[in-house]
Amino acid sequence: MEKYSLEPYGKNEEVSDYRKEEAYLRAKKKVESIIGFYWHLAVYIVVNLFLIILIGVNAGFGGFGPYATAFFWGIGLFFHFIGVFGPDFFFGKNWEKRKIEEFMDKERQNWE
Repeated sequence: MEKYSLEPYGKNEEVSDYRKEEAYLRAKKKVESIIGFYWHLAVYIVVNLFLIILIGVNAGFGGFGPYATAFFWGIGLFFHFIGVFGPDFFFGKNWEKRKIEEFMDKERQNWE
């Protein structure tokens, strides 16, 4: 009769299940943040179209006034985008490597 078990998990399967669950939770959190960004974008478009039309009709479309909210909110939306997708979204993880290889190929062509 064994009172205490020194192993935190009974089998290796339990450890891998834990890792799968952890990966699932991370993926779910990432998907929720992407959905949150798209909702933010949708609200940004709807509200700013309404404000630009409303202010533009009443005060005219000239100047910075009708577009001020869209501009400053757009800055916040951009930072939300960077927070969700990361700075590597524009260039990608392999972008630097591809560019270096591209420039090295050009150099090789110049020497040949």
